[in-house]
Amino acid sequence: VQLQASGGGMVQAGGSLNVSCTVSGRTNRRYAVGWFRQAPGREREFVAAISWSGMIVDYAASVKGRFDISRGEATNTATNTVLLHMASLTPEDTAVYYCAAKDSTYFGHTSYYVSPDEYGIWGQGTQVTVSS
Repeated sequence: VQLQASGGGMVQAGGSLNVSCTVSGRTNRRYAVGWFRQAPGREREFVAAISWSGMIVDYAASVKGRFDISRGEATNTATNTVLLHMASLTPEDTAVYYCAAKDSTYFGHTSYYVSPDEYGIWGQGTQVTVSS
């Protein structure tokens, strides 16, 4: 399976940005997806997660009410896109954003994960910069 993160960029405080994560690979597997971010000098932190069914989502307290994670419609059974819409951005949201996937085929359609240690597949990261 491969993850491709895209989107991000630079925006002024109060603005919005979208980042997306395309998960492609084996057609008979289902993946829970999480977004994490890492700012310079700081540890990687959880941002949002979604179960493979899309029925369950979770957010870090720092982004709850401002960020929205969702699954786009699959273009085919081997590809799925997870979208992270970020609104009311502040300079504290500046970081490299990473998406990660965990094979959850046998863990139920409501399983999701907030620890980076749970995820075995990571995308390359995309920069989000919020100016004041």
